[in-house]
Amino acid sequence: MKFLTDKKITIIGAAGMIGSNMAQCALMLHLSPNICLYDPYLPGLKGVAEELLQSDFNDAEIKHTDDIKEALKDAEYIVSSGGAPRKSGMTREDLLKGNAEIAAELGKNIRLYAPAVKHVVVVFNPADITGLVTLIHSGLKPSQISTLAALDSTRLRSALAKHFKLPMNKINNCKTLGGHGEQMTIFASPIKIDGISLLNYIGTEMLPINEWNEIKEHVIQGGKEIIDLRGRSSFQSPAYLSIKMLEASIGGKQFKLPAGTYVNNNAFHNIFMAMNTRIDCNGISYKTINGTESEEQQLLYSYLHLCSMRDEVIKMGVIPEIKNWGVLNPYL
Repeated sequence: MKFLTDKKITIIGAAGMIGSNMAQCALMLHLSPNICLYDPYLPGLKGVAEELLQSDFNDAEIKHTDDIKEALKDAEYIVSSGGAPRKSGMTREDLLKGNAEIAAELGKNIRLYAPAVKHVVVVFNPADITGLVTLIHSGLKPSQISTLAALDSTRLRSALAKHFKLPMNKINNCKTLGGHGEQMTIFASPIKIDGISLLNYIGTEMLPINEWNEIKEHVIQGGKEIIDLRGRSSFQSPAYLSIKMLEASIGGKQFKLPAGTYVNNNAFHNIFMAMNTRIDCNGISYKTINGTESEEQQLLYSYLHLCSMRDEVIKMGVIPEIKNWGVLNPYL
């Protein structure tokens, strides 16, 4: 079977449920025969490596290590779920301090050991902040780092498909922008239901306001619902979507679902947030999206919430003040 590339892909946090599923997805999608699994928890890491070898991926070379230098050496693509997982009763924001520090270490290690890296996907929460911290400390270009936010958009698409009793391919242009958290902005205006604007349905018998509000709450609280149902945070969906993002950066099918990216434009400044993005072999890029007045206002609120989290991380000393970011990363 032909692989998309022969370059090294390193999966950080590979002993965990998201990381191990990412490894399996990468092999099943034939991204590269050159897969390196990293995790400081060596027994679990060995177990994942053994299972993958026993899955008979005999056309791939699967290595594992608990040495981050070895893991990152010569890596051209990196995907990391190496943060603390979200537990019952926690919000994504509750993970802020510990995972921000992990992201800073990730960025520093990329700078030291993976100078030739082409793209990095950061998965662990709060992803908007961990992506920003990784970017600052790694010294990479903003186009080289993306974070997982697409799960909010796919949850929205799934919920609408169930409500309208349609296959998911009849639900198009689902977009949640801004923060990957409680303050995410759900854009209804671009959505098409079998070719018809969702706005034509909201407030009618087809989609009463109270039911639309329930759908939005389901999307916002989707991660919590998975924890309540399964007793642990999501792992299958974030694993698959993050690997599809990586696939696009290698040169596979473009990834057009909203992803987290660094934004510094006329409206939003020095922040990482979900935008109307595209990932391809040139990295991640974004275009502005025009919504209703209410949607635009909610997106601004989401941005301001992210700014407060960013400023909190600055106060912690995990990243410097904005005016000094260029000392660590000349691209900022």
